[in-house]
Amino acid sequence: MLEDRGVEFEYRDYRKDPLSEAELRKLLRVLGLPAKQLLRPRDRAFKQLRLTGREDDETLIAHMAEHPTLLQRPIGVLEDHAVVGRPPKRLLELVEG
Repeated sequence: MLEDRGVEFEYRDYRKDPLSEAELRKLLRVLGLPAKQLLRPRDRAFKQLRLTGREDDETLIAHMAEHPTLLQRPIGVLEDHAVVGRPPKRLLELVEG
């Protein structure tokens, strides 16, 4: 979708290069969301860790850093703006203003 519009972007493979806890904290600040808003409750790790989504941010951030599949994706970041790409066309909000 971004390529179709000629938008250059850098893709980060969250499984090979997961976000650190510090990066997750910064991302949440930029998004203006609590950690529970980025959880994927249908993810296998969510069930294995017996998460409820009511845990505090620090607990969820630690789990997201350890189990990156818990994190909603895609997430687009442009300078000091970010959006969760659900649906994916939301990513265009970053480049179209």
